[in-house]
Amino acid sequence: MDFNVKKLASDAGVFFSRAMQFTEEKLGQAEKTELDAHFENLMARADCTKNWTEKILRQTEVLLQPNLSARVEEFLYEKLDRKVPSRVTNGELLAQYMTEAANDFGPGTPYGKTLIKVGETQRRLGAAERDFIQSASINFLTPLRNFLEGDWRTISKERRTLQNCRLDLDACKARLKKAKAAEAKAAAVPDFQETRPRNYILSASASALWSDEVEKAEHELRLTQTEFDRQAEVTRLLLEGISSTHVNHLRCLHEFVESQTNYYAQCYQYMLDLQKQLGSSKGEIFSGTFVGNAESTSPPAAAASPPAGAAATLPAVPTIPVVPTIVGVPSAVAEGVLNPNEVKPPASGTRKARVLYDYEAADSTELALLADEMITVYSLPGMDPDWLIGERGNQKGKVPVTYLELLS
Repeated sequence: MDFNVKKLASDAGVFFSRAMQFTEEKLGQAEKTELDAHFENLMARADCTKNWTEKILRQTEVLLQPNLSARVEEFLYEKLDRKVPSRVTNGELLAQYMTEAANDFGPGTPYGKTLIKVGETQRRLGAAERDFIQSASINFLTPLRNFLEGDWRTISKERRTLQNCRLDLDACKARLKKAKAAEAKAAAVPDFQETRPRNYILSASASALWSDEVEKAEHELRLTQTEFDRQAEVTRLLLEGISSTHVNHLRCLHEFVESQTNYYAQCYQYMLDLQKQLGSSKGEIFSGTFVGNAESTSPPAAAASPPAGAAATLPAVPTIPVVPTIVGVPSAVAEGVLNPNEVKPPASGTRKARVLYDYEAADSTELALLADEMITVYSLPGMDPDWLIGERGNQKGKVPVTYLELLS
């Protein structure tokens, strides 16, 4: 117990001494050993790396998990060294609600069928999101967190040790300076006419004592300087390792971008598939609402000639031209088989379209497209609304609507 009390008192004395010395340095009342410019640049670079790594880590966590309570829960599980329980994503939860709603409304109804299709896509989107979050956590967040909790803590500890060594070195320099000043004052030759022999003897004795004090201070200074140089070299090596940290974080950043690219590509493909499914079911749900339906190729007599006032006020809405029913063609389209050579373009009503993206034809019934080229398009009765007939010179075939910009 006595040892602990003595150690506590000694540590407290050292702490207050260093605090006073540090304050005097800030006020310019004490000398300070300055580090070289390269060392200062290394420390500034390390501090910058630490600060930005913390910000990137926190914001990436927000991106992957916007729910604050969920992030706090994951943090507690991590600190307790326990496995984080699996959590349902928002997309998967939405898919569950849509499926249950479809069962209540009737899975055979048009609304129920659509809910099932959309719900399945949402489930796939949720699963893709889960895989992306897991991949980003392992390949990106974990290395950043390991740097802050491992390498940076070691660097901070060694920097604090170097700071203490510097304070000890400056304190030894100050003691040596005071000892030399006192030794010089004691070694001054006394005036025998005004000084008694007793004072001369005391002066000689004090000079010898201060000489011993100078030797002791010089010895402590050499030891402290050696310790400071050793600690400075250790800290320098750790700070220079920040370059390796940057290389590692760069590799992790590439992996994060790759994971994010794959995730968004999956989402895009899932939504394209859903769009095609919903487009193909439009004919079943709204079978009597499309212009060009084989059963109603001619408008009613009452609607054939609208009033003049209505014609003047209603805006012209561009529509996709539809080829009238041709003998032999509708049956082929209904069966899903299209021979471009048998399709005849309408005499009027075709439209121009600009190609937005390159498209590679899947078979001989489709027309390959190049971005920014102009083609002529039109539709056929009973045809999938997501497709049109495209013509470019003597070439003809089906083209996807999503790849085109229809011009009026």
